[in-house]
Amino acid sequence: MNTKKDIATRADIEYLIRSFYEKALIDDQIGFIFTDIAKIDLESHLPHLFDFWENILLKPNGYKRNVLKVHLDLNEKVNLKPAHFESWLALFSNTIDELFEGVIANSAKNKALSIATVMRTKLHRSSLL
Repeated sequence: MNTKKDIATRADIEYLIRSFYEKALIDDQIGFIFTDIAKIDLESHLPHLFDFWENILLKPNGYKRNVLKVHLDLNEKVNLKPAHFESWLALFSNTIDELFEGVIANSAKNKALSIATVMRTKLHRSSLL
């Protein structure tokens, strides 16, 4: 019997994002980017992440932060490589699959792929300038 449900509420998004970051912060490929390079203060950063994903998955909430600029600045400190994006995407998608299933869960994976692809492309272009 399947007990997974779809992503339906902000609480679901919070659960997903917290679960993802528990793994991401200790991941061999990308953990150091969060802990050593970005020196992320997770508790202050999480509400922004919740807002971002709620905005694109559930309902517009006025999210206006420039996510690309944050990653362009980060790329100045460490060369974000395709392998980093692949690791992030695999970890994010796997976390979704472990916790949820349904239309919005699939949309989250598709949006994550789109975001990773656009960011990787724009960061690559900016490094060529």
